[in-house]
Amino acid sequence: MSPEKGGVDGPTSVVGMVELFDVTPDGAHRYAGYSDGGHRRVVDGSQLLAQSIVAASKELPDHGVRSAQAVFTRAVDDVRPLWFEVDVTHCGRTFAGAIVTVGQGDRRCAVVSLLLDVVHPDVIRHAAPPPTVGPPADAIEVTMPMDGRQLRLVGVADPNDPDEVGPPVLDAWVHYDPVPDRSDLARALIAHFTGHLSLSATMRGHAGIGTGQAHKTVSSAVMAIGVTFHEPVAWDGWLLYHHESTQVGAGMSYVRGQVFTERGDLIASFVQEAMLRAFEQDPATHPIPTAARL
Repeated sequence: MSPEKGGVDGPTSVVGMVELFDVTPDGAHRYAGYSDGGHRRVVDGSQLLAQSIVAASKELPDHGVRSAQAVFTRAVDDVRPLWFEVDVTHCGRTFAGAIVTVGQGDRRCAVVSLLLDVVHPDVIRHAAPPPTVGPPADAIEVTMPMDGRQLRLVGVADPNDPDEVGPPVLDAWVHYDPVPDRSDLARALIAHFTGHLSLSATMRGHAGIGTGQAHKTVSSAVMAIGVTFHEPVAWDGWLLYHHESTQVGAGMSYVRGQVFTERGDLIASFVQEAMLRAFEQDPATHPIPTAARL
């Protein structure tokens, strides 16, 4: 894997990540892709969601993805190739539907259900306003290992710190350079970041626990993401991801979020469900070795 495409041997970049999203035809209704697990060697579910959006868009080129609901049932490693099978359930003049099955080897790892449509003029219009936060310049810069992507958080210096306690809300300004010209890749880029900070928002409401403990003393994994695109996807400048954790308990976290442009336009909404459970304290009694915990 080249440094441009990411992986443990080199830095990632926005250009390489968008290239990763752009799955390629591999037979009838089937697409092939690869992965970038970073230093964890485990692939984010939001990457699979992004690639599925592109696969469905290529299968139904006259429609654009309006919403996608993904459920991740198996962990995916970043070594073996991925396959995406697209089952078109309907293709009409206005609406289309598809189910994308994501697999690795002989295993199915995720299922993504997508609604696609053709944009029509407004009958009526309103949208929720953005949260009252300062501009990106006033937010706290956070280092991210990706060339071309900037992240700034509102009032939070380290989202992984268990001592960073406050309301279970997290506002993140994100800037990409370049922004893809293709609408399917732009949607994929927006969807990809929905999986990154939701658990941090949940844990922020509780002292002594943070995402820096994930896969060490706390077992966490994104299990489902739903994203809806409200507008034809195009923007420049910064995006604001607003995360609000509305419930955590019984081993699961629920977060809802919104994505705004820098001028305050609501272009997408999302929800995330994640597993959050404790590891056994004694490694000898745990059925999964520490190195293999996902």
